[in-house]
Amino acid sequence: MRLISHKLCPYVQRAAIVMLEAGVPFERVDIDLGNKPDWFLAISPLGKTPVLEVDGTALFESQVIAEYLYETAAPALHLTDPLARARQRSWIEFGSTLLNAIAGLYNAPDAAAFEAKRAEIRTKFERIEPEIAGPFFEGEQFRLIDGVWATAMRYFDVIEAKLPLGVTDGLPRTSAWRDRIMQRPSVQAAVSEQYPELLMSFLRARNSELSRLLS
Repeated sequence: MRLISHKLCPYVQRAAIVMLEAGVPFERVDIDLGNKPDWFLAISPLGKTPVLEVDGTALFESQVIAEYLYETAAPALHLTDPLARARQRSWIEFGSTLLNAIAGLYNAPDAAAFEAKRAEIRTKFERIEPEIAGPFFEGEQFRLIDGVWATAMRYFDVIEAKLPLGVTDGLPRTSAWRDRIMQRPSVQAAVSEQYPELLMSFLRARNSELSRLLS
């Protein structure tokens, strides 16, 4: 398998986490999304990462890739009961809205817009707080949803090392869950050692309120 990647893409991390959890060998190829190579555009109709090449077939969209991997390589990452599995997929989608809110946070042009996005993110964590069984989302076993939310929480691990945002303060289940999933070896290995530095450089270059706060 070959995973076409961008070093900062959270959706690539989802696929990498699943493969690392399953022990599936894969090659990771990073590209510059600002200068997409022709060979990449030929296999990615949407022009986005990740793309997973499997025996000459290109799969695109992170959730499609994750679902394929859990069906073929890592079935334990999803629940077997159809209703429970659908519930988990619902909260995975909610996690995707968190990523959208994070993009709004680091692109917010002024203090008011920044605070509005910070409050929106905080509300999302408050909403998921009672749903967390602990120590992982569904209980004792790490599953696909834990990896999805880890990709969002990674942003806050980097940002809050410089700028406290308080997005999970006072939320005991969420805080414990956050700590637990970020210590998972697959989550840690889904990015390079340079990730924090690369992310900080990206955030500081946005010409946004967060850029100013981090400078």
